[in-house]
Amino acid sequence: MNAHQAPGYSTLQITIHWVIAALVAFQLIFGGGMTNVRDAAEEGATPSSVDTAVSICHYWFGIAILVLVLVRLGIRIIQGVSPRPVGTPTWMDWAAKLVHWAFYLMLFAMPMLGLLTVYVSDAFGDIHKLGKPVFIALIALHVVAALFHQFVKRDGTLRRMLVPAR
Repeated sequence: MNAHQAPGYSTLQITIHWVIAALVAFQLIFGGGMTNVRDAAEEGATPSSVDTAVSICHYWFGIAILVLVLVRLGIRIIQGVSPRPVGTPTWMDWAAKLVHWAFYLMLFAMPMLGLLTVYVSDAFGDIHKLGKPVFIALIALHVVAALFHQFVKRDGTLRRMLVPAR
């Protein structure tokens, strides 16, 4: 690690990050299965076995995301976060904080809205569906920023979420 690189996160923090990322990717790609099952139920039809399986996964993966984000926030409170590289401009630091807290908000709100849709009212489903483009935009911004830090700034920021700190 050179002088301007920040140390990485713990193995637990990295693992939770990538498990959440994989679960969110599944949710974004296959979330329509839940809608298909609910639509079939409203029409008195039988949903396909694939839609049923995907909707069950969507439900439980959403709960897993909710639990994991709460664990991740707890770890963040206890362990803190890895410091940014020395020399990071203030605006980049604030932008990173804003995007990360937007992720935390979405990772909490989306499963809660999904549960409210299932157990309270379908009206929450419309709000829940609005989260998909927001998540896609956040992910795109996050990936572009990580690649910018890796290949333009070369400051080790991406490495912090790939290699555990020693």
